[in-house]
Amino acid sequence: MFIRVHLWSSLPVDSLKFKLTLAYDGTNYEGWQVQKTGLGVQQKVEEALGRLFPSKPRVHGSSRTDAGVHALSMVAHVEIPKSECRMGARKLVLALNGWLPEDVRVMGAARCRAGFHARFDAMGKQYRYRVWNRTAMNPLLRHQAWHVPLPLELAAMRSAARLFLGRHDFKSFAGTRNYEMESTVRTLSRCDIQRSGPLLTFVMEGDGFLYKMCRGIVGTLVQVGQGKIAPNEIKNILESRDRRAAGMTAPAHGLVLWKVFYKSEI
Repeated sequence: MFIRVHLWSSLPVDSLKFKLTLAYDGTNYEGWQVQKTGLGVQQKVEEALGRLFPSKPRVHGSSRTDAGVHALSMVAHVEIPKSECRMGARKLVLALNGWLPEDVRVMGAARCRAGFHARFDAMGKQYRYRVWNRTAMNPLLRHQAWHVPLPLELAAMRSAARLFLGRHDFKSFAGTRNYEMESTVRTLSRCDIQRSGPLLTFVMEGDGFLYKMCRGIVGTLVQVGQGKIAPNEIKNILESRDRRAAGMTAPAHGLVLWKVFYKSEI
């Protein structure tokens, strides 16, 4: 039996730990994580923390988002020495936002237990992907939705979306990493499509997501809606464990990390 040992479960008595909830427009970033080349959102948050606290605290996020992907509720945690932190959670939000660029915002902060870890304590995540399905693109959504000009068959896409529910090997829908994944099996508890006029919102909720998995699912569902892939082919594509068997990868800019789920106690 595998047992995860939480080496971070104890926190020095002279430190405070905060849970941060962040939102950002990912257009100008190479994803959340600090990058060797290019700019990550994490870097901007750590630079803001460095302006406030001499120890320059590191921030640990719940997820990695790809270049161009947005977040409404990215959860992170940070440990700050008590000797440096003379402010409460509300003032910390105001202070950090004073140093952050306009496309990154701390939406909330709260003191959390010493053992809380933003990534490893996450129980699941919800992503949402928006598609603008009309001949002319809505210019106000050009950085937040994928423009698909030709009509899509919604009933076929919804039928195919239901086949993603449950526990499956999603290797066919994931991007290639430069390392071998321990497991490509994930459980989706929600995969549905909402429509409001020409705006389609794909809602995906599960215990975890592989690299580019959401975008692979959306790209494939759109091709189902175009009649290029039959809805009942989803089962065969999943079983093939071959990325070439699935549809295209949807563009990054339509995807939003919508919510991260935790047990009520943090």
